[in-house]
Amino acid sequence: MDATQPAAPAPMTPGPKAPAQPDPDPRAVRRAAWAGLVGTTLEQYDFVIYGTASALVFSVLFFPNVSPAVGILASFSAYAVGFAARPLGGLFFSRYGDRLGRKWVLVSTLLLMGGSTLAIGLLPTYTQAGIIAPALLVICRFFQGVGAGAEQAGAATLLTETAGAGRRGRFASLVMTGAALGTALGAVAWMLVQRLPEDALMSWGWRLVFLSSLVVTVVAMVIRRTLVESPVFTELKEQHVQPPKPVGEVFRYGRRPTLMVLFMNVGVSAQSYTYQVFMASYLVSTVGVDADFVPQVLLIGALCGGVAAVGFGALSDRFGRKPVYTVMVGAMVLLPAPTFIALNTGSPVAITVAMIVGFILACQGAVGVQMSYFPELFGNRYRYAGVTLGREFSSVLGGGVAPLICAALVSAFAGSWVPVAAYMMVMMAVSLVASLFAPETLDRDLTTAHDATAAPSGSGAAPAPAAGDAARR
Repeated sequence: MDATQPAAPAPMTPGPKAPAQPDPDPRAVRRAAWAGLVGTTLEQYDFVIYGTASALVFSVLFFPNVSPAVGILASFSAYAVGFAARPLGGLFFSRYGDRLGRKWVLVSTLLLMGGSTLAIGLLPTYTQAGIIAPALLVICRFFQGVGAGAEQAGAATLLTETAGAGRRGRFASLVMTGAALGTALGAVAWMLVQRLPEDALMSWGWRLVFLSSLVVTVVAMVIRRTLVESPVFTELKEQHVQPPKPVGEVFRYGRRPTLMVLFMNVGVSAQSYTYQVFMASYLVSTVGVDADFVPQVLLIGALCGGVAAVGFGALSDRFGRKPVYTVMVGAMVLLPAPTFIALNTGSPVAITVAMIVGFILACQGAVGVQMSYFPELFGNRYRYAGVTLGREFSSVLGGGVAPLICAALVSAFAGSWVPVAAYMMVMMAVSLVASLFAPETLDRDLTTAHDATAAPSGSGAAPAPAAGDAARR
């Protein structure tokens, strides 16, 4: 460390330090909970209706001049673009989340996501505009991903910082209850339009699904305008110690917790979006189930997952983040093979049970624990940026490419599910190993500048405010 670099503070003593934090305002907690839930509902609604459309109609509407298998791959490639854009959105918005506040970012990302989804419903198809149509689809998907890049991390950070010690897990997990609600609403929207005649569905019915996001956007905006900043950020603002470049400080001082978040989430993200997106295509094209059955399964799975998210969040408040998360990730390493065996029976009951278990563990349960676990890993000066960058880069490597990789593996291995299951297990093994090395963060003092991963010598800790920081915002 050179002489001009700010020195790291003394290491944090392990254990709860909740008394140093501001007392939570019950009204602020309720507002943050509703804002996080409704905003993530919109994000997930946008992604689920797009993913379902990729599996059911986009290959015909936007990529008609290729074989069905190639059309599915092209649709999932466009789907992956949204995930590739998420780290860019995270890099942009997280800079302001740690400088201007969590509320400002959450309102901005909401408008960008909702506007992009609405635009998809107005796009011309390939038969109407030729190659311009899929190009516009990719552009809309890109901006949808940019908006989503700081959404869940921002909501999780705000809720974790607002809720009191001993309640962070259950309150922050409401973000994933919102995600489950978004999945359920997306499934209901597709169930309704699938009642239309085939020609009506393919001409204008699918557009209604995307145009309906306007309703969710307006409701979420009304709720988010009532938000107040978290007490942790408010205290930082009053002390004038906000980092002028939070993203730079993450790369300089917060690499260890950021990489930990990345590896802890990459496998979970891969499994989550495999269940939510790829399984729809697999059930229709390989197993041969009725396409109308897919949204029904997604609806049931999402409802069960939303309840499980709060349940596992509450368990992490009682037994600790690390043991609850590690047990769940370990179970998910073993989950893929039994899932595919159940799916390939073609039995509606077996398929429904397999999808419910997947949603409970991968889609909402494990991520529900992340919502409090990941913010607690970071010190207060770049928490928003650290959580956002770790989660979004892992989402690209995990969830963004998972449906595409799974579809390619099924195509390359003559419809066999074994390579897909192996891929899912390897990705989950990475997250399991990372979770074993993660520290326990239950009831950690969130006002400290130290990261929870700081070594006893103080290496890896966040720096003390440098001279001149007080004058910069």
